[in-house]
Amino acid sequence: MAVAFILSCGGHKHPTVTVSNLNDRRLVASQSVLSPTANPGLVIINGAVDTVARAARISAGASPGLMTLSPNRATLLSFDSSTNSVDIINTGKESNTGSIPLSGPTISMVATSASTGYAAVPSFPFNSGQTPGAVVAMSLSSGSLIQNIPVPGAEILAASPTGNQMLVFPDPTSNGNSSACNYSSSGLTVLSQLLVNTGYPVSMVLCGFDHPAYAVFSSDGNTAYVMNCGPECGSASASASVQVVNMTTPTGVPALVGSPIPVDGATYGLLSGSTLYVVGTPTASVANPTPNNACTGETTAATVCGRVDTLNVSTTPPTVTGSAVITDGYHDRIEMSINGQLFIGSYACTEIGDVNIPIGPDNPEVRGCLSILNTTNGSVVIPPDNGDVTGLQMLTSRYVVYVAEGGNLRVYDTLIDSLLIDQYISTGTVTISGQIIDVKAIDFF
Repeated sequence: MAVAFILSCGGHKHPTVTVSNLNDRRLVASQSVLSPTANPGLVIINGAVDTVARAARISAGASPGLMTLSPNRATLLSFDSSTNSVDIINTGKESNTGSIPLSGPTISMVATSASTGYAAVPSFPFNSGQTPGAVVAMSLSSGSLIQNIPVPGAEILAASPTGNQMLVFPDPTSNGNSSACNYSSSGLTVLSQLLVNTGYPVSMVLCGFDHPAYAVFSSDGNTAYVMNCGPECGSASASASVQVVNMTTPTGVPALVGSPIPVDGATYGLLSGSTLYVVGTPTASVANPTPNNACTGETTAATVCGRVDTLNVSTTPPTVTGSAVITDGYHDRIEMSINGQLFIGSYACTEIGDVNIPIGPDNPEVRGCLSILNTTNGSVVIPPDNGDVTGLQMLTSRYVVYVAEGGNLRVYDTLIDSLLIDQYISTGTVTISGQIIDVKAIDFF
């Protein structure tokens, strides 16, 4: 894969001096623990030297965690799990401009612009007899709710690049929306953001899936690739799959294109040019009691491993062109470095050893939930670390990727797929007291 090294990028600039005295190359890490040595908040990181900036933490509630950015990176949303509220951060001023309360927790938010955001709230209470769940539309400029859109069990959001359409996924293990599909298949909800708060119907259920978990869109938004989680999420089918969806039919109703394409696992994905990377952990089912989940080619005590499959989407139908062994767990994080190293994160994986003990006879292997695929030659590195991967962030001007794993903020050198060690960061870890949950780059650099 040919990857350009971008020396500088456009984007919003900050005409005035920020609180951190950094006008570019800034990242924000969410720290969620209150202790004698740590205060919760959003920590500003100097992305030029991988150190904490000399600035106060941005207030974002008592337990900030999940974060998302608007397309122009002018607005950052941070979810506070202690109050179930969304804090709105002006990244130029590095300040909290407001908080929007939700009726329950969320694990998925999107900001389609600097002024409009959405959160999936699966427990949102509607009238008696109506299945809970909603997509909450928020005005980020006024810090207020726009509309609560009923979507049973709404859990995961995937927005198109234009921001005009959104796919809403219920908990994939629940086979949600199957009743709307006469129980013949799983369904997901298509939401038209252009119709929000207009009085017209905003959403519709699209059927024909198998425990759908996530989707990625083509760059023009005309095509969506839906990940059918399949057996990993409780299906009796033989394998997970990818379903192509045409989002721009003449009738205006999205339509499934062709048959599902079998893959090893499918809970998350990333589209890079004409290559679709799909990840998951192959799982036994009624139709396939012996899935392809052995750790073949790896020297590890783990007995079950995940897979990353590569699909060429320029063909009709898309074709599987390769597969590689990665760590197991439920995969829901992917990031591509500027030199083609694909960082893949999961949670609830098979952890081995103790990262705090030197590798030796008593601690021969250390393994966590992070895998790194070299997209040029197909090789995989499993870094010796422990913990769930809860955040990934590449940089566009450096060969590094930030990884929130096990509550720590690691910096990986993507030229060697190992922790970065230099005069600024001697251990490959940005020293921050507390529990790091997520990390975002708030500048284009």
